Amino acid sequence: MRVNADFSQRVVIRPEDYEWVQSPAGGVDRMMLDRVGDEVARATTIVRFAPDSWFDAHTHGGGEEYLVLDGVFSDESGDYPAGTYVRNPIGTRHKPHTKDGCTILVKLHQFDPSDTDHFHVDTNRAEFQPGPAEGVEILPLHSAVNETVRLVRMAPGTRLEAHRHAGGKEIFVLSGTYQDEHGDYPAGTWIRSPDRSEHTPFSDEGCVIYVKTGHLPAQAG
Repeated sequence: MRVNADFSQRVVIRPEDYEWVQSPAGGVDRMMLDRVGDEVARATTIVRFAPDSWFDAHTHGGGEEYLVLDGVFSDESGDYPAGTYVRNPIGTRHKPHTKDGCTILVKLHQFDPSDTDHFHVDTNRAEFQPGPAEGVEILPLHSAVNETVRLVRMAPGTRLEAHRHAGGKEIFVLSGTYQDEHGDYPAGTWIRSPDRSEHTPFSDEGCVIYVKTGHLPAQAG
């Protein structure tokens, strides 16, 4: 299966574009954002768990990164409420489940073998740091040889200068509305911009976004 598998192309998926498909596990639906492979795949997905649903125990051959968007996601290691960011490196194993239901943004099979950090962050309690421009605050989440992950909070009226991202940029809008010269992106929007793409972001109402950079394949030439 190939879904938005050409990483040289910009992709925008807003909430009105969601098309949920049932997973092999009962009560678990998926909105596939990008995917290269079948049930075991390099994938970026929004996963929606109904109350009292679960996945069977499994091992992450390529690692797992996820951010809980709503509800409480659980496994043997604990309960993770909305706003929790989790990294399970290559070779980790768990049996995820939820009591009351939840939704997560998850990325699979995208870890570098040297990236072995196993941790979680409660972003609701973590302290944001001053960002590179007025009105911008940053919460660093992870940095590895092939990627940088952070939350970015933009105050209402924030304007940033045009910039380019070596290794591409991926954004999921968590709250508010994120904007650039290409359009407006409400909460729930996923944006993937290719290697060396350029834009000029701003936010009239303010927003919080999940941002990953440096992880997309470089373009030839």
